[in-house]
Amino acid sequence: MSAPDDTKKGLVEPKTLKGFRDLMPADMIARNAVVERIRVVYEKYGFVPADTPVLEYLTTLIGTGGEDANKQLFRLESPERESIAMRYDHTVSFARFVAQYPEELKLPFRRYTIGPVFRADKPKRGRYRQFVQFDIDAAGSECVAVDAEIVAAMADVMRTAGLGRGEFQIRINNRKLVDACVIGCGLTDEKVQKRVLSVIDKLQEDGVQQVREKLGAGCIDESGAPIEGVGLSASAIDKIMEFISTTGVSRADTLNSLARLLPKTQVSDAAVQEMSDLNQAVGSLRLDETEAIFDPSLVRGLLYYSGPVFEAHLPAAPQFGSVMGGGRYDRLLGRFRLPSIPATGASIGVDRFMDALVLIGKIKTTPTTTKVLVLSLRGVPTSELLSIANDLRAEGIPTEVFFGDSKVGFRDQLSAANAKQVPVAVILGEDELKAGNVSIKDLRAGRQARSGIQDREEYKKSGKAGQVTIPRADLVKTVKQMLWPDRSPLA
Repeated sequence: MSAPDDTKKGLVEPKTLKGFRDLMPADMIARNAVVERIRVVYEKYGFVPADTPVLEYLTTLIGTGGEDANKQLFRLESPERESIAMRYDHTVSFARFVAQYPEELKLPFRRYTIGPVFRADKPKRGRYRQFVQFDIDAAGSECVAVDAEIVAAMADVMRTAGLGRGEFQIRINNRKLVDACVIGCGLTDEKVQKRVLSVIDKLQEDGVQQVREKLGAGCIDESGAPIEGVGLSASAIDKIMEFISTTGVSRADTLNSLARLLPKTQVSDAAVQEMSDLNQAVGSLRLDETEAIFDPSLVRGLLYYSGPVFEAHLPAAPQFGSVMGGGRYDRLLGRFRLPSIPATGASIGVDRFMDALVLIGKIKTTPTTTKVLVLSLRGVPTSELLSIANDLRAEGIPTEVFFGDSKVGFRDQLSAANAKQVPVAVILGEDELKAGNVSIKDLRAGRQARSGIQDREEYKKSGKAGQVTIPRADLVKTVKQMLWPDRSPLA
């Protein structure tokens, strides 16, 4: 809380909105590095960058994701008094975009985009009201091979983040299979079907017993409040639970088991064939049975999904749920134009993904991008320091000159560099200046030399570790060698 005196002075208390957060340099540097790796993956698959506004007309967004999505919309009014809202994902905006520019885009079209989305959700770790999503989408093809490529790109993203075999898993299902199961239980009312899908979607979070209760008479939540059930019969619940619990030794085995459980209808036959074709395509892309599995419990909550759906999970960080997900949404573009254009895609929640990677030790953060800090010492003209920085920057080396308080001395400047984990310091004192030299200190070597030292005298002796004094003309060459000792002359 602000102090009374501060209020009288007109000061405003600095604070962030609930569910929103500020990101420190270390977080942003790590995020940018991960985003760049993801971008390279997406471009390998032929996706090109495109962007859409953060704000859309309310009519564009409302009703596309179901009641839960409607409740999560941040609704606003434009200066023209039009009802607008902040996008809750990139998918609906992409559908509007493709419908608006079909001739310019030349279908089939693949794009990637990165940017913030907004949801008035209950905040918790890994879940914020503003977060960054990095999406890929493909419009204009009904072929499930495109879905398989989406899954393959998801797997490549996981690998490029440093996740190996067994450290990620992509779950795959088909909404048509789930629909066939629900209809096979005699549930023809659309509202009931939606409620059943919503309950199934929470299986990973709620557990088997609570899902059974929600499908039936209902249950009591953790706070003691009653949750109304769907009211299905015991036999219908048994059929649904058997279906969503089915597993096999392989994707094909799981699919065969599901096929035996489904009623023999045109819808179920088409869904099984679609998944069989998808499995063949996924196999052709060399995704093994540990990386990509068929999971009949996967639904994904948004209503616009109409075919294959997929999610990526990290077994070592189950509390984050899915870190990437998507699916086919062939009917969504029909909201904007007829005939509808088929489409599929996937989205990675960058912030949630980052939090999970930090938790399992796949990301090492650093508070700066600076590779060299040029110390500012008394008696040395600023022009000389700027000249050093300019020479290093000309060679692509991120360099900063210490322009802090003039009273901050040599040791404190080195301490500041170490605190930021800067690798190299350049020291130009009066003695070096007169001799036409410069001293270069490998701060990493110094930190390593001091690690574990208990004796004060020994610690003081370690202060010169990794330091050399060289002619000024050899500055750039020496710094490069310190930073990248293994880099070849052609690199």
